[in-house]
Amino acid sequence: MSTPALTGPAPAALRLHPLRDSATMLRRNLRRMLRYPSMTVTLVAMPVVFLLLFVYVFGGTLGAGLGGAVPGGGGAVPGGAAGGRAAYANYVAPAIILMTVTAAVQGTAITIAMDLTEGIIARFRTMHIARVSVLTGHVLGSMIQAMFSVLVVTGVAVLVGFRPAAGPVGWLAAAGFLAAVTFALVWLAVALGQVSGSVETASNLPMPLVLLPFLGSGFVPTDSMPAGLRWFAEYQPFTPIIETLRGLLMDEPVGNDGWIALTWCAAIALGGYLWSRRLFNREPAR
Repeated sequence: MSTPALTGPAPAALRLHPLRDSATMLRRNLRRMLRYPSMTVTLVAMPVVFLLLFVYVFGGTLGAGLGGAVPGGGGAVPGGAAGGRAAYANYVAPAIILMTVTAAVQGTAITIAMDLTEGIIARFRTMHIARVSVLTGHVLGSMIQAMFSVLVVTGVAVLVGFRPAAGPVGWLAAAGFLAAVTFALVWLAVALGQVSGSVETASNLPMPLVLLPFLGSGFVPTDSMPAGLRWFAEYQPFTPIIETLRGLLMDEPVGNDGWIALTWCAAIALGGYLWSRRLFNREPAR
Protein backbone atom coordinates (compact mmCIF):
# COMPACT_ATOMS: atom_id res chain seq x y z
CA MET A 1 0.00 0.00 0.00
CA SER A 2 1.41 3.37 -1.02
CA THR A 3 2.05 6.11 1.51
CA PRO A 4 0.17 9.36 0.82
CA ALA A 5 2.33 12.34 -0.07
CA LEU A 6 2.75 15.10 2.46
CA THR A 7 1.10 18.16 0.95
CA GLY A 8 0.51 20.21 4.06
CA PRO A 9 2.69 23.06 5.37
CA ALA A 10 6.14 22.30 6.69
CA PRO A 11 6.51 21.95 10.46
CA ALA A 12 7.04 25.27 12.20
CA ALA A 13 10.48 24.22 13.41
CA LEU A 14 11.63 23.69 9.82
CA ARG A 15 10.35 26.92 8.32
CA LEU A 16 12.77 29.67 7.37
CA HIS A 17 12.04 33.22 8.50
CA PRO A 18 14.15 35.60 6.37
CA LEU A 19 12.99 38.76 8.20
CA ARG A 20 13.58 37.31 11.66
CA ASP A 21 16.93 35.83 10.65
CA SER A 22 17.99 39.11 9.02
CA ALA A 23 17.09 40.99 12.20
CA THR A 24 19.19 38.54 14.21
CA MET A 25 22.17 39.03 11.91
CA LEU A 26 21.71 42.79 12.08
CA ARG A 27 21.80 42.67 15.89
CA ARG A 28 24.98 40.59 15.69
CA ASN A 29 26.70 43.18 13.51
CA LEU A 30 25.52 46.11 15.61
CA ARG A 31 26.76 44.46 18.80
CA ARG A 32 30.14 43.86 17.21
CA MET A 33 30.32 47.56 16.25
CA LEU A 34 29.55 48.55 19.83
CA ARG A 35 32.07 46.14 21.31
CA TYR A 36 34.80 47.13 18.86
CA PRO A 37 34.29 50.85 18.18
CA SER A 38 37.86 51.29 16.90
CA MET A 39 36.72 50.39 13.37
CA THR A 40 34.09 53.14 13.35
CA VAL A 41 36.53 55.66 14.84
CA THR A 42 39.09 54.81 12.16
CA LEU A 43 36.53 55.13 9.38
CA VAL A 44 35.44 58.57 10.67
CA ALA A 45 38.96 59.81 11.35
CA MET A 46 40.19 59.63 7.75
CA PRO A 47 37.48 61.90 6.24
CA VAL A 48 37.88 64.34 9.14
CA VAL A 49 41.64 64.54 8.54
CA PHE A 50 41.06 65.17 4.82
CA LEU A 51 38.45 67.82 5.64
CA LEU A 52 40.78 69.70 7.98
CA LEU A 53 43.69 69.37 5.55
CA PHE A 54 41.85 70.71 2.52
CA VAL A 55 39.98 73.48 4.33
CA TYR A 56 42.78 74.85 6.50
CA VAL A 57 45.88 74.03 4.43
CA PHE A 58 44.68 74.28 0.82
CA GLY A 59 41.34 76.04 1.27
CA GLY A 60 42.55 79.62 0.96
CA THR A 61 44.38 79.07 -2.34
CA LEU A 62 41.89 76.65 -3.90
CA GLY A 63 38.93 78.75 -2.82
CA ALA A 64 40.42 81.85 -4.41
CA GLY A 65 40.90 79.92 -7.63
CA LEU A 66 37.30 78.72 -7.66
CA GLY A 67 35.94 82.26 -7.45
CA GLY A 68 32.28 82.77 -8.23
CA ALA A 69 31.87 79.23 -9.56
CA VAL A 70 31.60 77.88 -6.03
CA PRO A 71 28.10 76.61 -5.17
CA GLY A 72 26.68 79.08 -2.68
CA GLY A 73 29.64 81.30 -3.40
CA GLY A 74 27.91 84.68 -3.55
CA GLY A 75 25.74 85.42 -0.57
CA ALA A 76 26.61 82.15 1.23
CA VAL A 77 30.19 83.22 1.82
CA PRO A 78 30.78 85.42 4.87
CA GLY A 79 31.64 88.97 3.91
CA GLY A 80 30.28 88.52 0.39
CA ALA A 81 33.56 87.20 -1.00
CA ALA A 82 33.31 85.01 -4.07
CA GLY A 83 36.17 82.74 -3.03
CA GLY A 84 38.44 81.94 -0.15
CA ARG A 85 38.51 79.33 2.58
CA ALA A 86 34.83 79.69 3.49
CA ALA A 87 33.74 79.18 -0.11
CA TYR A 88 36.00 76.17 -0.51
CA ALA A 89 34.53 74.60 2.63
CA ASN A 90 31.12 74.73 0.92
CA TYR A 91 32.61 73.22 -2.22
CA VAL A 92 34.63 70.37 -0.70
CA ALA A 93 32.30 69.25 2.12
CA PRO A 94 30.00 67.16 -0.13
CA ALA A 95 33.03 65.30 -1.49
CA ILE A 96 34.27 64.61 2.04
CA ILE A 97 30.82 63.35 3.02
CA LEU A 98 30.91 60.95 0.07
CA MET A 99 34.41 59.85 1.09
CA THR A 100 32.94 59.03 4.50
CA VAL A 101 30.60 56.57 2.81
CA THR A 102 33.41 55.01 0.76
CA ALA A 103 35.54 54.65 3.89
CA ALA A 104 32.64 52.96 5.68
CA VAL A 105 32.13 50.42 2.91
CA GLN A 106 35.83 49.66 3.03
CA GLY A 107 35.15 48.55 6.59
CA THR A 108 32.32 46.37 5.25
CA ALA A 109 34.71 44.48 2.99
CA ILE A 110 37.09 43.97 5.90
CA THR A 111 34.31 42.67 8.17
CA ILE A 112 33.09 40.22 5.52
CA ALA A 113 36.64 38.95 4.98
CA MET A 114 37.08 38.50 8.73
CA ASP A 115 33.94 36.38 8.95
CA LEU A 116 35.10 34.26 6.03
CA THR A 117 38.63 33.69 7.33
CA GLU A 118 37.43 32.96 10.88
CA GLY A 119 34.96 30.34 9.61
CA ILE A 120 31.76 31.90 10.93
CA ILE A 121 30.28 32.11 7.41
CA ALA A 122 30.90 28.39 6.92
CA ARG A 123 29.11 27.74 10.20
CA PHE A 124 26.16 29.91 9.17
CA ARG A 125 25.87 27.83 6.00
CA THR A 126 25.28 24.72 8.10
CA MET A 127 22.57 26.33 10.22
CA HIS A 128 18.86 26.28 9.48
CA ILE A 129 18.59 29.99 8.70
CA ALA A 130 17.71 31.94 5.59
CA ARG A 131 20.98 32.27 3.70
CA VAL A 132 20.09 35.73 2.46
CA SER A 133 19.93 36.94 6.07
CA VAL A 134 23.71 36.64 6.54
CA LEU A 135 24.47 39.21 3.83
CA THR A 136 21.41 41.31 4.63
CA GLY A 137 22.59 41.72 8.22
CA HIS A 138 25.97 42.96 7.00
CA VAL A 139 24.38 45.39 4.53
CA LEU A 140 21.95 46.93 7.02
CA GLY A 141 24.60 47.13 9.75
CA SER A 142 27.05 48.82 7.38
CA MET A 143 24.42 51.33 6.28
CA ILE A 144 23.72 52.28 9.91
CA GLN A 145 27.45 52.63 10.56
CA ALA A 146 27.90 54.74 7.42
CA MET A 147 24.98 57.05 8.26
CA PHE A 148 26.35 57.57 11.77
CA SER A 149 29.77 58.40 10.32
CA VAL A 150 28.17 60.85 7.86
CA LEU A 151 26.42 62.65 10.73
CA VAL A 152 29.69 63.03 12.61
CA VAL A 153 31.65 64.26 9.58
CA THR A 154 28.86 66.65 8.57
CA GLY A 155 28.91 68.11 12.08
CA VAL A 156 32.67 68.63 11.85
CA ALA A 157 32.24 70.21 8.42
CA VAL A 158 29.76 72.72 9.86
CA LEU A 159 32.25 73.55 12.61
CA VAL A 160 35.00 74.34 10.08
CA GLY A 161 32.81 76.60 7.94
CA PHE A 162 30.44 74.47 5.84
CA ARG A 163 27.20 76.41 5.42
CA PRO A 164 24.59 74.36 3.54
CA ALA A 165 21.64 76.32 2.19
CA ALA A 166 19.20 73.40 1.94
CA GLY A 167 15.84 73.54 3.66
CA PRO A 168 14.08 70.60 5.33
CA VAL A 169 13.05 69.10 1.97
CA GLY A 170 16.57 69.46 0.63
CA TRP A 171 18.02 67.75 3.69
CA LEU A 172 15.54 64.88 3.36
CA ALA A 173 16.39 64.53 -0.32
CA ALA A 174 20.12 64.58 0.45
CA ALA A 175 19.67 61.94 3.18
CA GLY A 176 17.67 59.70 0.86
CA PHE A 177 20.20 60.14 -1.91
CA LEU A 178 23.09 59.30 0.45
CA ALA A 179 21.19 56.20 1.59
CA ALA A 180 20.85 55.07 -2.04
CA VAL A 181 24.56 55.65 -2.70
CA THR A 182 25.50 53.82 0.49
CA PHE A 183 23.23 50.88 -0.33
CA ALA A 184 24.84 50.49 -3.74
CA LEU A 185 28.43 50.76 -2.52
CA VAL A 186 27.82 48.44 0.44
CA TRP A 187 26.64 45.64 -1.85
CA LEU A 188 29.73 46.13 -3.98
CA ALA A 189 31.90 46.01 -0.85
CA VAL A 190 30.19 42.80 0.28
CA ALA A 191 31.23 41.19 -2.99
CA LEU A 192 34.77 42.56 -2.71
CA GLY A 193 35.06 41.21 0.81
CA GLN A 194 34.00 37.73 -0.32
CA VAL A 195 36.35 37.63 -3.28
CA SER A 196 39.34 38.92 -1.31
CA GLY A 197 40.53 35.75 0.39
CA SER A 198 42.21 37.63 3.25
CA VAL A 199 41.61 40.63 5.47
CA GLU A 200 44.66 42.41 4.04
CA THR A 201 43.36 42.07 0.48
CA ALA A 202 39.89 43.17 1.58
CA SER A 203 41.35 46.38 3.00
CA ASN A 204 43.01 47.18 -0.34
CA LEU A 205 40.42 46.16 -2.95
CA PRO A 206 37.93 48.98 -2.14
CA MET A 207 40.71 51.59 -2.22
CA PRO A 208 39.69 52.90 -5.70
CA LEU A 209 36.34 53.89 -4.17
CA VAL A 210 38.22 56.18 -1.79
CA LEU A 211 40.46 57.62 -4.51
CA LEU A 212 37.89 58.20 -7.28
CA PRO A 213 36.44 61.38 -5.70
CA PHE A 214 39.89 62.93 -6.13
CA LEU A 215 39.64 62.19 -9.87
CA GLY A 216 36.26 63.84 -10.18
CA SER A 217 34.72 67.18 -9.29
CA GLY A 218 35.06 66.60 -5.56
CA PHE A 219 38.02 68.88 -4.86
CA VAL A 220 38.38 71.04 -7.97
CA PRO A 221 36.10 71.67 -10.97
CA THR A 222 36.67 69.35 -13.90
CA ASP A 223 37.17 72.41 -16.15
CA SER A 224 40.59 72.93 -14.58
CA MET A 225 41.86 69.46 -15.54
CA PRO A 226 43.82 68.38 -18.65
CA ALA A 227 41.69 67.05 -21.51
CA GLY A 228 42.19 63.33 -20.90
CA LEU A 229 41.72 63.51 -17.15
CA ARG A 230 38.78 65.87 -17.60
CA TRP A 231 37.03 63.32 -19.85
CA PHE A 232 37.52 60.58 -17.26
CA ALA A 233 36.41 62.84 -14.41
CA GLU A 234 33.20 63.85 -16.17
CA TYR A 235 32.14 60.30 -17.07
CA GLN A 236 33.11 58.36 -13.95
CA PRO A 237 30.24 57.68 -11.51
CA PHE A 238 31.43 59.79 -8.58
CA THR A 239 31.26 63.13 -10.41
CA PRO A 240 27.46 63.11 -10.94
CA ILE A 241 27.03 61.69 -7.42
CA ILE A 242 29.08 64.53 -5.91
CA GLU A 243 27.37 67.17 -8.06
CA THR A 244 23.93 65.87 -7.07
CA LEU A 245 24.79 65.87 -3.37
CA ARG A 246 26.37 69.33 -3.68
CA GLY A 247 23.29 70.69 -5.43
CA LEU A 248 20.91 69.24 -2.82
CA LEU A 249 22.91 70.57 0.12
CA MET A 250 23.46 74.00 -1.42
CA ASP A 251 19.85 74.27 -2.66
CA GLU A 252 20.86 74.47 -6.32
CA PRO A 253 19.46 72.67 -9.39
CA VAL A 254 21.02 69.25 -9.95
CA GLY A 255 19.94 68.95 -13.59
CA ASN A 256 20.76 65.69 -15.35
CA ASP A 257 23.34 64.77 -12.71
CA GLY A 258 20.58 63.48 -10.43
CA TRP A 259 19.25 60.93 -12.92
CA ILE A 260 22.74 59.91 -13.99
CA ALA A 261 23.78 59.42 -10.36
CA LEU A 262 20.71 57.33 -9.53
CA THR A 263 21.28 55.21 -12.64
CA TRP A 264 24.86 54.54 -11.52
CA CYS A 265 23.58 53.64 -8.05
CA ALA A 266 21.02 51.21 -9.45
CA ALA A 267 23.62 49.55 -11.69
CA ILE A 268 26.20 49.26 -8.89
CA ALA A 269 23.62 47.93 -6.42
CA LEU A 270 22.28 45.32 -8.83
CA GLY A 271 25.73 44.23 -9.94
CA GLY A 272 27.02 44.08 -6.36
CA TYR A 273 23.98 42.11 -5.17
CA LEU A 274 24.15 39.54 -7.97
CA TRP A 275 27.91 39.15 -7.56
CA SER A 276 27.59 38.82 -3.77
CA ARG A 277 24.84 36.23 -4.01
CA ARG A 278 26.80 34.19 -6.52
CA LEU A 279 29.93 34.25 -4.34
CA PHE A 280 27.99 33.37 -1.20
CA ASN A 281 26.24 30.41 -2.86
CA ARG A 282 29.30 29.03 -4.66
CA GLU A 283 29.90 26.53 -1.84
CA PRO A 284 27.01 24.18 -1.00
CA ALA A 285 25.83 24.11 2.57
CA ARG A 286 27.22 21.22 4.58
